[in-house]
Amino acid sequence: MASNQPAAQTPPEPEPARLGPPSTAAAGLKAVGVTARLVGEMGLARGVRALLAVNQADGFDCQSCAWPSPDGDRHVFEFCENGAKAVADEATPKRITAEFFRKHAVAELAAQSDHWLNAQGRLTEPMVLRPGATHYAPIGWEEAFALIAAELRALPTPDAAAFYTSGRTSNEAAFLWQLLARQFGTNNLPDCSNMCHESSGVALGESIGIGKGTVTLEDFEHAEAIFVIGQNPGTNHPRMLAALAAAKARGAKIVSVNPLPEIGTERFKNPQDFLNPLKVLTTLAGEGARLSDLWLQTRIAGDLAVMKGIMKALLEAEAARGGVLDREFIAQHTAGFEALAADLGRASWDEIVEASGVPRETILAAAEIAMRSKATICCWAMGLTQQPEAVATIQQVVNLLLLRGSIGRRGAGVCPVRGHSNVQGDRTMGICEKMPESWLARLDAEFGFSSPRTHGHDTVETIRAMHDCRVRVLVAMGGNFLSATPDTEFTAAALRRTALTAHISTKLNRAHLVTGRTALILPCLGRSERDAQAGGEQFVTTEDSMGIINASRGRLTPASPELRSEVAIVCGLAAALGLPAPWREFATDYDLIRDRIARVVPGFADYNRRVRAGAFYLPNAVRDRREWRTATGRAHFIVAPIPRPGVAPGEFVMMTIRTHDQFNTTVYGLDDRYRGVFGGRRVVFMHSDDITALGLMQGQRVDLTNRHGGTVRLARGFMVAPYRIPRGCVATYFPEANVLVPIGSTAARSNTPTSKYVVVTVATAG
Repeated sequence: MASNQPAAQTPPEPEPARLGPPSTAAAGLKAVGVTARLVGEMGLARGVRALLAVNQADGFDCQSCAWPSPDGDRHVFEFCENGAKAVADEATPKRITAEFFRKHAVAELAAQSDHWLNAQGRLTEPMVLRPGATHYAPIGWEEAFALIAAELRALPTPDAAAFYTSGRTSNEAAFLWQLLARQFGTNNLPDCSNMCHESSGVALGESIGIGKGTVTLEDFEHAEAIFVIGQNPGTNHPRMLAALAAAKARGAKIVSVNPLPEIGTERFKNPQDFLNPLKVLTTLAGEGARLSDLWLQTRIAGDLAVMKGIMKALLEAEAARGGVLDREFIAQHTAGFEALAADLGRASWDEIVEASGVPRETILAAAEIAMRSKATICCWAMGLTQQPEAVATIQQVVNLLLLRGSIGRRGAGVCPVRGHSNVQGDRTMGICEKMPESWLARLDAEFGFSSPRTHGHDTVETIRAMHDCRVRVLVAMGGNFLSATPDTEFTAAALRRTALTAHISTKLNRAHLVTGRTALILPCLGRSERDAQAGGEQFVTTEDSMGIINASRGRLTPASPELRSEVAIVCGLAAALGLPAPWREFATDYDLIRDRIARVVPGFADYNRRVRAGAFYLPNAVRDRREWRTATGRAHFIVAPIPRPGVAPGEFVMMTIRTHDQFNTTVYGLDDRYRGVFGGRRVVFMHSDDITALGLMQGQRVDLTNRHGGTVRLARGFMVAPYRIPRGCVATYFPEANVLVPIGSTAARSNTPTSKYVVVTVATAG
């Protein structure tokens, strides 16, 4: 990297993190205390008003995770600690003005941490970084749109542009975004789903004919067993803990499958109990509700072997005593059982135990829970989706449920838990580089044009195309493209080779500092803020993890009068390009957008009336009717071999994780109290025996190196922290460790970066 280029990575921490005792229960009084502090930081009246509107029927949808809210009565405080952090982060009174950018050069800003950048406050007006400039400068909205339009028109082909989308985007903005891209002439619509649940969509589409989950929140009230696989709900989906605790209290068994011990699946103190005079004293004195009945501590990427082991145990029990498999369901609704049974028969227990790292007796205990349950839910998240064999692993989870008939039944089914509030809605609205022909045909008929049919680039392909100068313009709606993507230095080089990068954002992030020849920051309204247009006050909608459509109405005064809504920004750019749709009308009346969505997107008929009446469920053929929209009309058992690890002596398998003080790439603070880490983020968790074998000590600084494909990737200055992690495995926080995730290492068939399986070496810091 040239010395005059802004730094792509967040700088090393001057002082190492401190290690202390981890939390003994998730949430609890500390979560209440954090929330109270955040209310004060927003301003008491403003903070209370904001939090009382989160996830309420007449309020706004939380900016954080996509866990659903109850269909009926909702708590007055229908949010978790992380939701409160997301709201406070958006509602901060701090502001970044033109004066801030006059004071700070881009290179100077890039030398600050991601935490520092985010903490500076809300962006307030459009800014431009012109070729050769060292500082951003103000620019008017119309001039900004004209600049982007001119760069887009100058491209040799529409496919030299890419339009990225974050999961924060509303349904209305996402629908218009894909329309803009396709009217411009490209399907280059990379999005954050490419880096998270793409593997789930591919796996489920092949197995059961729908790329979404098949359970509702009510199903958790009827489940007899819940498997939480490769997921940390305590940090990533905290409101899920209440559903797990309620299920456990009703007698459901909970099984956790994860390389790391996570307090969120061990013990939970519900913050709502501190508001109940009948419960507050016992909650304060108690240890918290015990959640997990059984923990299977797999090696990283050992999940496929574990699932095959559980299924092998089921088949062995069926042969011994019968009555284990749902033979009627298998005969009526599935295909491929014989091949699966033969494959499981050939798999040896020695191979399963070696590949998974889990003792046979523990796998048999999990199988016994599955056998006793008449209604089982399997949940998972990034721990499964970001492995090299992610698609095949998820399909083994589906196989387990199919053996017991636990799909399309009350209290049972698949539950991929989405990590961002509307990432599922984005896909439903057409944010995908390869939408089905039938979907594109309806879009064409509605708007009177012909969409491109050539498949576009996903996120990894977009990075490669920018690196090869085949994509010359990147326009991103939300997100932090540089920090969210793999192979940080490779991605930074790709961004620097573009003619233009433009980001629609609420807060400053690293993607604004590593740019194309010209760069734009277009500040938008946050979800908590009122959206007043010429047609009156507007609302938007989102889709949660369970396919429920919710209205979202911001209540706070916008951070700046210069802010525009995401919808208005998309419409302004489309109008500057002269694209053929009533863009000006769309910008003033979002009902007009929903009318179009209703005619294009399945399940949205009578959209405006239904969403005003309350939240509604999208149709789900598997959940509702046990209808399998596969080539055979049946659910498919899919066979997969147990992966062979390619790790040499002296190498470790690394997985990236979040702290409890961040959401995706947004770093709220420097503590991870659930794991006992305070004041820093450059930490590598290792088994104590591995630390000793390498001649290292707790607290020592080390460098991590990946050499995938012959390229040396180096992450410097990580502090060694002993942890209960399997030998040969290490864990680090992202985005600091994303520099080690190779652009060329992706999950088979989904092309998702393998952030949960990175081969590294560990050496004393140089």
